[in-house]
Amino acid sequence: MFIDSHCHLDRIDLQHFDNNFASLINNIRQQQVDRMLCVSINLELYHSMRALVEQYDFIDISVGNHPSDVVTHSSEMEELVRLGSDNKVVAIGETGLDYYYGKDSMAIQQQSFRTHIRAANQLHKPLIIHTRDAQEDTISIMQQEQAQQCGGVMHCFTESWEMAKQSLDLGFYISFSGIVTFRNAEALRDVASRVPDDRFLIETDSPYLAPVPHRGKKNYPGWVRHVAECLADVRGVSVEKIAELSTANYQRLFAR
Repeated sequence: MFIDSHCHLDRIDLQHFDNNFASLINNIRQQQVDRMLCVSINLELYHSMRALVEQYDFIDISVGNHPSDVVTHSSEMEELVRLGSDNKVVAIGETGLDYYYGKDSMAIQQQSFRTHIRAANQLHKPLIIHTRDAQEDTISIMQQEQAQQCGGVMHCFTESWEMAKQSLDLGFYISFSGIVTFRNAEALRDVASRVPDDRFLIETDSPYLAPVPHRGKKNYPGWVRHVAECLADVRGVSVEKIAELSTANYQRLFAR
């Protein structure tokens, strides 16, 4: 029924699942999550992440370096293109800019972000973009590097409607995480009510950012339902409709 469009399965603590990855996956599937996108945040850890989910044809993967983890890496473009050519890889990223934690690495982040966009354009695969406190530079680099050619998603969106509109104009989708359920997220819920039916996704960003009523706990993909319930409320439709629309959007964006 649901698709979790952004999670980090390799980062989830398995102690509550008998220290067994298969038990975690079975539990998630019992929560009506039919598909997941396991997102790469570090190229050095990519191979272990891929091996973990190799046997599951309902788990897609991406390849990329998170902006908080980037370092000067002369072979980044080559690695992204080589690893991204894998048929199981449906997207490049997550990449982007995070000035909240990374003001000292702004130049390196921008360089890596440009490299990811160029790799995505070369591979004709969509981008997964992380942005925090970097609205102007994020949009500017997307425009300069012609990110509209590959498209993609603004993941775990927390910015303004203005930025959402700029992203939509570039052909990008907007993805909402558990943050949209937080009590102080009225402005974000307003954005969630305005994004067109054919341009939104839902995600957990597991194991981070657990939605209400689990806020403060470790997150996992089975709780993507709570994000869907929140969007159903603010958009005035059923949870089933949110599941239907977000699934169709996911399939369109990340078509293999």
